[in-house]
Amino acid sequence: MKRRALWSTALVAPLALYGCGSAAGPDNADGGEGGTLVVWDWKSGDATAESYIEEAKADFAAKHPDVEVEFVAQPFDQYYNLLGTAIQSGEGPDVMLFNGGGQLRDRTDALLPLDDYLAEDMDRLAGWEAFSADGHVYAAPVTLQGHPIYYNKALYAEAGLDPEAPAATWEDFLADCEQLTEATGADCFALGNKEGIGIQFFLSGLGSGVLTPEEYDAWIAGDRDWTSPGVRRIFELWAETEQAGLNNDGVNSTAMFNDEFAIFNAGDAAHVIGLMSDVGHWKDFSEFLGAENVGVMPAPLVNPEAAPSMPYDGGIGYGVAEWTEDPALAADLVRSLTSPMALEAFYADAGAIAADTTIDASSAGPATAEIVDLLPTGKPALHVALSAETLELMGRLSQQLLSGSVTVDDALAQLAASDQAA
Repeated sequence: MKRRALWSTALVAPLALYGCGSAAGPDNADGGEGGTLVVWDWKSGDATAESYIEEAKADFAAKHPDVEVEFVAQPFDQYYNLLGTAIQSGEGPDVMLFNGGGQLRDRTDALLPLDDYLAEDMDRLAGWEAFSADGHVYAAPVTLQGHPIYYNKALYAEAGLDPEAPAATWEDFLADCEQLTEATGADCFALGNKEGIGIQFFLSGLGSGVLTPEEYDAWIAGDRDWTSPGVRRIFELWAETEQAGLNNDGVNSTAMFNDEFAIFNAGDAAHVIGLMSDVGHWKDFSEFLGAENVGVMPAPLVNPEAAPSMPYDGGIGYGVAEWTEDPALAADLVRSLTSPMALEAFYADAGAIAADTTIDASSAGPATAEIVDLLPTGKPALHVALSAETLELMGRLSQQLLSGSVTVDDALAQLAASDQAA
């Protein structure tokens, strides 16, 4: 198995409103443990994460019974703004949750390297690359996050297509989409790009069917040629699928979370590039469509020299703030948040593909089993290799590409400049 935003000051709020603290303080001058560790995330308030949080807290309490842990669930759409304010002030939570990739790497100056604290977990957990920078690990992976192409097997059967044999080439895929729409009235793709995130899923979900393996690996390694025919073709496809009417109406006014996935769940679209974990994933879709009707397909071949693979990385992970007063204690809380029992609960109740490689997820249904089978040959997602600034720009340009207000060449030139500056 593979192991692998600039801070905004527009939203400034007193940090006391959002929780800050450390377990080591003046009341612990005798050297004993006590006080409070504060955790910021956007997951602990979710009902599906309740058992995960309780298991993590129980694991930590068994080791540190006199230390209180306070979880402060922040709204995701404001999370990184609030975190930026905390970082600028140099005080805030002891432990904080990150998406893997640029959101973490852009903030490593505010985080403690955790290599020594997490050494015992390196073999058990996967997805480290998304939480690493400059040779150091800055967070422990909780989930593996990837971007499978899901399809509705019931719609395939209704359209007279073989539900167990989705198209392997882009040409055949387009033909199947036409047949699906004619027979069922469903759109080919469910897509929401109101937040500018749809392009990220599109790039990573379909990119391995366009780029050669060498181009793909070079992109991940940072050697990105934004003028190459393969990269250009991905962004052309983004615009062409909209122009050809393959998407649901109003993509730029449709939120990905959770309107895009509601379209797929309702059977109004035959395909969606979703997630492996937490939301917009196999568990959500199975509850609406039935596990037997949720399929997972490789990226259709656009380029015959490409080699489709599952795009995935470490999904979310917890890191430790550099200002915490007891780094070892905070790091131990991170270890509890990635403990086997906690991650088992997160998988069972939230449908997360946990970063713990010892969890057996093969009994969760055919889609899950296929995802797990694809992980050993998977590669990091293309969009995760980009900086937060470039991803933000790509989101704006993706909306303009769909509306026709920018050309593919102009968009790629702007992205190349941003990527080089990062």
